[in-house]
Amino acid sequence: GVPLTMAFTEVSISDMATLTPLMLLVIFLVAGLSLRSVLGSVITAFIVILSVIGMMGVAGWMKFILNAATFNSFLMLSALTIAHCVHIMSTQRINMRLGKNKKEAIDESLRVNLQPVFMTAITTAIGFLTMHFSEAPPFRQLGYMMAFGNLILLFHAVVTLPALLVILPSKVKNTGSSKAENLMTKLSEFVIRKRKVLLIGNGALIIFLSLGMTKITLDDTWTKYFDKRFEIRKHSDFVQNNLTGLDTIEYSIPSGSPDGINDPEYWKKLEKLANRIRQEPNVNHVTTLSDTIKRLNKAMNEGNPKFYSIPESRELAAQYLLLYELSVPFGLDLNDRINVDKSSTRFTVTLQNASNDDVRELDKIIQDYFDKELPEFKTQGTGLSMIFSHFSKRNIDSMLVGTTAALILISFLLIIALKNVKLGLLSLIPNLFPAAMGFGLWGYLQGEVGVALSVVAAMTLGIVVDDTVHYLSKYLRGRREQGLDPEQATTYAFKNVGFALSTTTLALVAGFAVLSFSGFKVNADMAMLTAITIAIALFIDLFFLPTLLMAIDKVKFKQNNKLKVNT
Repeated sequence: GVPLTMAFTEVSISDMATLTPLMLLVIFLVAGLSLRSVLGSVITAFIVILSVIGMMGVAGWMKFILNAATFNSFLMLSALTIAHCVHIMSTQRINMRLGKNKKEAIDESLRVNLQPVFMTAITTAIGFLTMHFSEAPPFRQLGYMMAFGNLILLFHAVVTLPALLVILPSKVKNTGSSKAENLMTKLSEFVIRKRKVLLIGNGALIIFLSLGMTKITLDDTWTKYFDKRFEIRKHSDFVQNNLTGLDTIEYSIPSGSPDGINDPEYWKKLEKLANRIRQEPNVNHVTTLSDTIKRLNKAMNEGNPKFYSIPESRELAAQYLLLYELSVPFGLDLNDRINVDKSSTRFTVTLQNASNDDVRELDKIIQDYFDKELPEFKTQGTGLSMIFSHFSKRNIDSMLVGTTAALILISFLLIIALKNVKLGLLSLIPNLFPAAMGFGLWGYLQGEVGVALSVVAAMTLGIVVDDTVHYLSKYLRGRREQGLDPEQATTYAFKNVGFALSTTTLALVAGFAVLSFSGFKVNADMAMLTAITIAIALFIDLFFLPTLLMAIDKVKFKQNNKLKVNT
């Protein structure tokens, strides 16, 4: 436990010193390239600093501790800040290219983006607040920090950023449209032209990848949380491969009465239990005082192997135990193995190269054995390994409740924001399936989900909603304000938000990909699956959601047109 605690501190310091600067550099490079403006990057960096300072201030007032999990908060908030800034600044630049002056372009950008940015911030905060259901306090604190951070970010995105854009100089030529917009227009034409193939093909892909979740096993190995650049991993591997196991399950086996452990029947049952457990794979050693009593009996009978057994009389067993206790070095006693009134003894099972699943399975076998053979010995297994083994499972169970609640609440908010029940329910597909597909792909490639990945669905839910809200808001704006048909509205949405979605997703994926090189497996796996989920979300929003909208909206559009003709 002591070196493990130290290792958590070491990995936090290591990641902060190397990965944090690299991740921020990558994110800002992507933002700068997408805006093609050095000033844009500087403004974005300033908004990031303000948002992070605000979040860390709240965390300070709440007396949170920066650790291996919560230190990721300012990296995540930085990535989300860049997403908001790119959306607002890219819309401003689009309007300036169409001939509007700087103030008019900012006004239009705020008018167009205020609702999606607000909805994104709120839904992201809700997504992170579901981490309250996590069994791990560090993950709960990460959720709280990100929820408050998103609200602070919302203020700076819609108040501070526009003010800076008005004050600072900005030169954008009146060229009508940029290369990026032309590229998005061509992409929308491809999606419209191939919409049937994309709808069916991507639908099949969604189903196939989602089915990969059936291959997932809930497991974790705490000794492999750190990679081999850390001393604890090198030493723990050496100990497990050459000496003993690092996982133990502790049982306090009751005798039923004070001084009851001296009963020979108690020792015989304890021996029977030990022999049964030794048959299980991964069991390296069983520490029980019944073995000590047998050795004492043998030693007191001139080392005769025939006497390597439990003494037949209660008095003799008590005398051997007293003799043994008197023989231990000065200052030591048997209180670590026997309780004060001698009614229970400590029974330790040591496992070698065992995963959390192995620990849980062995404890289940022992509990079943208690029920069938030794009901009077029935007791719960304890110890650090038992905590770790149940932690990931309980975390996933509790996070499922939180994620489901968040999904229902977010869908309700989207129905209100979009003023359309059908589209609000339809938004469940691009919001829910990226996580399902991400976990499915993980199931096909890795197959093992541990404590870190249990929070990914909740964490990415709010981020994924970002892309969906921005796309749907632009699509509806094209349909309602511009009076466009579904195909034209699709092109309008791609042209106005497609490039911003692509670049912000690229920034997020690049940032989390850098974090995946962390020496802490919890952070590395979480970052990798988050990057995969966000990338899949963009793919669905660009190549599946538009085809689905056109298929559903086209029917309604035709019915309305037919009604107008008849009238």
